[in-house]
Amino acid sequence: MKIELGFGKGVQAVEIPEENLRGILTPNDVPHGLMGEEEVRRALSAPIGTPPLREIVKPGEKIAIITSDITRPMPTYTVMPALLDELYAAGVKAEDITLVFALGSHRKHTDEERHHLAGDRAFQEIRCADGDVSDVVHLGTTSRGTPVDIVRVVAEADRRICLGNIEYHYFAGYSGGAKAIMPGVSTRDAIQSNHQRMVQEEACAGRIAGNPVREDIEEAAALCGVDFILNVVLDEHKKIVKAVAGDVTAAHREGCKFLDSLYRKEIPQREDIVIVSQGGAPKDLNLYQTQKALDNAKHAVKKGGVVILVGSCKEGLGERVFEEWMTTSPSPESMIERIGRDFQLGGHKAAAIAMVLQNADIYLVSDLEPDFVSSIFLKPYASVQEALDAAFQKLGPDAGVLVMPYGGSTLPHAMA
Repeated sequence: MKIELGFGKGVQAVEIPEENLRGILTPNDVPHGLMGEEEVRRALSAPIGTPPLREIVKPGEKIAIITSDITRPMPTYTVMPALLDELYAAGVKAEDITLVFALGSHRKHTDEERHHLAGDRAFQEIRCADGDVSDVVHLGTTSRGTPVDIVRVVAEADRRICLGNIEYHYFAGYSGGAKAIMPGVSTRDAIQSNHQRMVQEEACAGRIAGNPVREDIEEAAALCGVDFILNVVLDEHKKIVKAVAGDVTAAHREGCKFLDSLYRKEIPQREDIVIVSQGGAPKDLNLYQTQKALDNAKHAVKKGGVVILVGSCKEGLGERVFEEWMTTSPSPESMIERIGRDFQLGGHKAAAIAMVLQNADIYLVSDLEPDFVSSIFLKPYASVQEALDAAFQKLGPDAGVLVMPYGGSTLPHAMA
């Protein structure tokens, strides 16, 4: 069977024998009703686990709304008009509301970026500010030893409302919910304490119960206190197809369930060979972005198998720290050891690749120089067909093959 996979602005074609092909994983076709701002207003009118927001907040209270920074696809500008209407209906004044951009350990925004994220109305009506991790309040320590040091404007607010989009997160299980607090408005030391648990097996995409990273995040948020969340699920075009509002845990879990209905794919078992693509440009511009597809594919490959990662990566590795770790580490194992004692953004994705390499070979089909690919512990191939032929040679002619054409948006779950 001939299958085409996105590769840069074009495609790569591969012929897979019918008897070897075990499946092609694409997002589920899930019917939905309202979209965009209409869906946000619906969610606000039917909160999960709390009274309506207008019955929670009171006139005169200081309100902190925590939302995502420029590195995330959360459409804050779409949800803010409905949220402001809800707050004003409760008698809250604009001067008592601050929209706080959760930077985590990312850089500060420009005024233009804050304006873009907030949208015209919010930017004009209320204070919009980056979280300042140089000015924090210590609120305690989690049972796992993570310091809960929260940006002052958030910690000292009377009410905290968390925004976010829910998608799979490769070691926190899912984004959204309490992640607006930890790591969103937490210090680098706190983030490092929390994120160093990413090397534990239970810290993986699509898992909440028993996930040490997610549980630590939610314990930190409980020490801080979250009064209300408004989270959204986006389709492949970054449009809101589902919104959930209310309790920081209960509403978040409903959003996670909807995400699963869209993007979780049940498979009978792991397979010998998994061919995975990010879907082409712009998602495969560099290896830093393409890694997301790899991390989902790891849930579908057998131990000792092969992941064929398909991505142009025409701009190279894509992030300074990631590049430093990938090009200077003596072995994959050294990256895993390092992330446990020295968590660094960028380095965490290098460690994630190293953890896949513990269980499977990675054949990279890209525009990168073959010698360079070999130097970063991956096996280079010019075409998917060449990589598949090599995988059959390694694993035998009866090896099963699973294909993930949109690897960043599909999470396999093996039933056996």
